[in-house]
Amino acid sequence: MKYKLIACLLSASVTGLTTVSAQAATTLRFAHFFPAASAVHQDLYQAWAKSVEEASGGELRVELYPSGTLAKAESIYEATASGIADVGSTVQGYTAGRFPLSQIVELPGVAPTAEVGACVLQTLYDEGLLDEEYGDTRPLFMFTTGPGFLHTKETLVETPEDLQGLRVRRPTALVGDMLTDMGAIPVGMPAPDIYTAMQRGVIDGVSLPWEGVNTFRLNELTTQHTQVPFYSLGLIVTMNKRAYKRLGPEQQAVINDHSGMAWAENAGEVFGRLDREGKEKAVEAGHTIREIDNPLENADWQQPLEKGIEQYLSKLEGRGLPGREVYEAALDARDACITEEK
Repeated sequence: MKYKLIACLLSASVTGLTTVSAQAATTLRFAHFFPAASAVHQDLYQAWAKSVEEASGGELRVELYPSGTLAKAESIYEATASGIADVGSTVQGYTAGRFPLSQIVELPGVAPTAEVGACVLQTLYDEGLLDEEYGDTRPLFMFTTGPGFLHTKETLVETPEDLQGLRVRRPTALVGDMLTDMGAIPVGMPAPDIYTAMQRGVIDGVSLPWEGVNTFRLNELTTQHTQVPFYSLGLIVTMNKRAYKRLGPEQQAVINDHSGMAWAENAGEVFGRLDREGKEKAVEAGHTIREIDNPLENADWQQPLEKGIEQYLSKLEGRGLPGREVYEAALDARDACITEEK
């Protein structure tokens, strides 16, 4: 009897240790598509993971899967919704038509910088204007890249007419439609595929922020840069709902504390800094840079960009979506975010 009691106590002790260990070892698989060597991986996603681990006292651990190793860029959101990943970060526009209201931040003039763009997109979500687009996951925070520009191997694009016949990688269908209207031939592909495509001559140029040019090593291939801010890309960090529900209350509190505007702003600051660094490298390399800072007020660029805005909002109206309402809310948020930044 004595030995049975000891055995039971030992068993209970081991079971207790196993429960604590399991809780302490709760691991979240975090998928994204940026390279492991990139500053976005290190300064944003690793920083988030480290902060979560520290705030949870080691009860939460985050395994990062960069470079599309757990799911390809265009599949990360679905992989997160289905549970292949516990947390995922991707560009909403990579899944065509799924996040039409969120993609309003892509329109010209909505997000003049990464810092402002992050504030705008997170504000739209916080105000409940995007809720219906994310019913299958638990969004943690949203942000944007800085403005996307045009970067080519040989042709310096000074007006939309210079895009005629150029094969230009476009990040999303919305951006592709604007490029088509300006005479370019848009080619869709995720950012990690661009370098090889350009190296092989599949494309003549790309539409990317300065951060992306540097992150994906395109300063090695492009020497002609047109700094015309005609779009920005929205991104999200979101969590599988079941993975969140499996966490204990204290662990959930940690995730809640690592969500919302504070982390959106952190992301905006990272992308803003990387934009500045990316441009500096192009300048140091002696590349040609043509700057068109206010294209919606520029005689050459105004008409095609305003046409692109109107076409997209009309398309949303055709789907019965409140596109103009969200667009106006985005412009109001932009103005408020710029004021706060000052």
